Amino acid sequence: MIYKNTAVHFDVNAQVKRSVSANIQFSTQDIGTAKLSFNLTKDGVPLPISKATHAKLFMKFTDGSQVYVNTEVEDALKGAIFYVLTPEQIKHAGTVHAELYVKYDNGKKMSVHKFSFEIDKALIDADIVPVAEYYFEDFETFKAEAEEMIDDLQAKFEMLDNIETKEGAQARADTAETNAKAYMDKHASKQDNPHKVTKAQVGLSNVDNVKQASKADFDRHTADNVRHITADERTKWNKGQLYKLTQDNGVRILIPDGTDLLTLPPGFYYGVNNRLLNNPDPNDAGWFNYDIMDGNSGRKTIIATASYHNKMWFATIHTDGVFRGWQRFITDTDTVVTWQSPTLLNGWKQYGTQKVQFSKNTLGEVEIIGSITGGTIGFDVPAFTLPIGYRPLQATHFIGVASSLGTGSTPQYHRTQIATDGTVYIQSCSNTVNPNEFITFGFKFKAA
Repeated sequence: MIYKNTAVHFDVNAQVKRSVSANIQFSTQDIGTAKLSFNLTKDGVPLPISKATHAKLFMKFTDGSQVYVNTEVEDALKGAIFYVLTPEQIKHAGTVHAELYVKYDNGKKMSVHKFSFEIDKALIDADIVPVAEYYFEDFETFKAEAEEMIDDLQAKFEMLDNIETKEGAQARADTAETNAKAYMDKHASKQDNPHKVTKAQVGLSNVDNVKQASKADFDRHTADNVRHITADERTKWNKGQLYKLTQDNGVRILIPDGTDLLTLPPGFYYGVNNRLLNNPDPNDAGWFNYDIMDGNSGRKTIIATASYHNKMWFATIHTDGVFRGWQRFITDTDTVVTWQSPTLLNGWKQYGTQKVQFSKNTLGEVEIIGSITGGTIGFDVPAFTLPIGYRPLQATHFIGVASSLGTGSTPQYHRTQIATDGTVYIQSCSNTVNPNEFITFGFKFKAA
């Protein structure tokens, strides 16, 4: 006999066994040829199948059908068993979830493994719907299921006995509708105020008996566009400023010459800087934008922007009315520094391309970088002098890297002093063999 044979190997043990996909696919046209073959082992050796051993297979199909069947023995000594799907079972296309069990005559039973495989619907079977199958492991289970089904049917028959027929219910509804309509027609035709409603009850006692405007007067009033506004006009008014922050066209407000900035109300302004009082830079004649805001606490904040100089300030007037002065914002432009090279003295020269240079940033910090070579080292021998504005608040000492030429790989250092008059001294060097081979700077200090 020719089969689509599949060999699945299971080891019977108590280790965690998750359901596995057996990588098996049958077709709904594999009638009588879809064969599931199993090889059972225990502790690595084949599990013999004796006469007292029964291997059973439970399968659950995609449509909910279930079967519980006996397998057949192929080789008892090698633990080889198999099962061939019936023509009805092979028609249940989709994923089949299955589990293999081993039962013994002494009542013992164990699960071997859960697995799944696929049944592909053949093109010729596209319109065939399989009949659901269910299993019962023994007669008592079947009997209990049957009795439960019969009791359920009996209850449904009793409920049906109490249900009125559609025709009877419709007849009663038609009669009720006819009677209700007749009553309502009779009541509606009465004109003698059957409920004895009074004028006060309907509110007529609160209505003034005065002459009302004619329809012509009403129409003239409705068409009067002077008294009434359009929807667009109402929207514009609702979105209008409750407090005037700009001119009517949205442009900033020009500040009159001689105005004190600290007295302006909240708004957006512009003006010529040297014509206004309490400016951040009164010597600048450029045009400035001013944003003045009141905080929730009553504190006023002022932001000033120079249109042509890329500078910005902010200031506050606290709730006590005290002006706390202008503070400058640092911008990207302020981070750009200019490097200068000093005039070297006493034999010192620039070392290669690493020239000694100095600069000062917006925060007033002076930085010296680069290297020099060949000059005289001494406590009173200046190497160069920094100009005014680039000198420290007090005499400052630094330790820097010096050449290690002649000393092997031992790192060397030098001690440098910068006096308050800007004089830079290379006071000493740890390399006594070649002390002035090169001296490296990488210092930063606050200028006076």
